[in-house]
Amino acid sequence: FGVVLVLAISMHWLWITVLYVATGLSMGRSPITLLKNMMPAYFTALGTMSSAATIPVSLKATKENNVKDGIANFTVPLCASIHLSGSTITIVTCATAVMLLTPELGLPSFTAMVGFILMLGVTMIAAPGAPGGAVMSALGLLASMLGFTDAALALMIALYMAQDSFGTACNVTGDGAIALWVDKFAPDELEQTATDSKAEPT
Repeated sequence: FGVVLVLAISMHWLWITVLYVATGLSMGRSPITLLKNMMPAYFTALGTMSSAATIPVSLKATKENNVKDGIANFTVPLCASIHLSGSTITIVTCATAVMLLTPELGLPSFTAMVGFILMLGVTMIAAPGAPGGAVMSALGLLASMLGFTDAALALMIALYMAQDSFGTACNVTGDGAIALWVDKFAPDELEQTATDSKAEPT
């Protein structure tokens, strides 16, 4: 289990590194600076284990990367609900570990695993913004597509919860990179619309 947790966290950082190196190079900015500005959001997520609870810090960190206010105010809260790359990485890693450790569960074919990952990406959309929400949303897929028994599902939950804070931290750090891309390609009209929507009374 210790190896699985280290592997999951390593994959989080591999994904974050690729994301920010690609973003920084394509925009002519320092990936290290961009990532450094997002570190307050990363460490806040480690403590809260919730993308939703980290939104204020994520917003501030994103704006420090010179993302326009309107774009940041639109993108960061949206990504807190629909962008769960770290959680998806963790669930796939932990599910593979549970299948290897459980004799009655055989490893699925490559095609079946790809199908599971694609369905998982859909299921993760709007997963509850609470600790463990992602894995709870994935239990149905684990049982129906990978044949997890009740005991395997319980093991999966325990293994996932042991590192949930790191998955959440990966999610919110990735939100900052997505906001940079939206800021780069969004027309000025979108930024103005997002600003106007914020100004309108509810």
